[in-house]
Amino acid sequence: MEIKLGFLAELVGGWLIGDENITLRGAAPLPSAGPGLITLVDRQERLPLAQRSGASAVLIPCGVEPNGLPAIQVREVHRAFERIMRWFYPPRVRRRVGISPLAWIAPTAKIAEDVDIYPFATIEDEVEIGSGCTIFSGVHIMAGCKIAENVTIFPNAVLYENTVVGPRCIIHSGAVLGAYGFGYLLENGRHALAPQLGNVVLEADVEVGAGATIDRGTYGPTVIGEGTKIDNLVLVAHNCKIGRHNLICGQVGIAGSVTSGDYVVMAGQVGIRDHVRVGHGAILGAMAGIMNDVPDNARVVGIPATPEREQKVKQAVLGKLPEMRQELKRLQAKIVELEARLDKLTGSSPPSTCPELRASESSATQHPQQGTY
Repeated sequence: MEIKLGFLAELVGGWLIGDENITLRGAAPLPSAGPGLITLVDRQERLPLAQRSGASAVLIPCGVEPNGLPAIQVREVHRAFERIMRWFYPPRVRRRVGISPLAWIAPTAKIAEDVDIYPFATIEDEVEIGSGCTIFSGVHIMAGCKIAENVTIFPNAVLYENTVVGPRCIIHSGAVLGAYGFGYLLENGRHALAPQLGNVVLEADVEVGAGATIDRGTYGPTVIGEGTKIDNLVLVAHNCKIGRHNLICGQVGIAGSVTSGDYVVMAGQVGIRDHVRVGHGAILGAMAGIMNDVPDNARVVGIPATPEREQKVKQAVLGKLPEMRQELKRLQAKIVELEARLDKLTGSSPPSTCPELRASESSATQHPQQGTY
């Protein structure tokens, strides 16, 4: 498919800069851009990369100058580029399959109309599934789960009993919701499993990444707040209460009974100890080790995590340690030199390091012997 640059400008409602008759055959992000393609430049400093790529045109936000490249200027550059990409490369439309006869569905399960259940999915007793849901192959939904409308559960995800999933949630492949929490009681020298009587609750519009695990509560629910997005390979332990619209990046580990406010960001590999509260709007930098409560709107990094400004000061000092070490050695050598020169001027010898000799010298100073003349 080949189209004109002017057509794309109309498609995204942008301002055309350059020849509207330039022919384009596709779109690509900057690292893959080349002749015949339009690419995305979201910052002025990235424009030279587009020029070197040979891209035929660029999509830029307001305030970025194309410097001679044919361009379309828009207010929301990423939304516009998404629309262009969808025009050139339309996403596959998933066909409706209904309920496959190869799926196993318990007689007591309640399945609404307009639900797709693929072959080899398993739906146990007293499960409720709302309208518009898609359950892919290999999904196992255990007894008593309640799935609201328009939920998508990708292959091989597992929902333990009594899990509750709100409307429009997305659960990716291999995710496990409701597994036992990592809690044990020491009885007669052995680790006995603590009570595992709770469940998991996902509120509306939550997304759970591939391979992520959310453990059930000990007695009550582990709750993931509305609109929260959980990346791949994340662990949310038992009894946690995660707030609304959190962003939890890959390989984050959240220990038991942690609570977070709304709009919290946890960057990759953050680790949070148990019973910690993370305040509203807090940002936890990558690999931060959270040992204590984090205030609202704080930005913390490091292990243990400290405020971002404090951590930057520490890192700046650490970078100067080799230089400071050399300076210390120089100063030590200078002190030795000055002491030697002082000894020569005073004619004194260095004090003895032997305690007995020091005591003798002190006594001689206090009680000098009377000589005969």
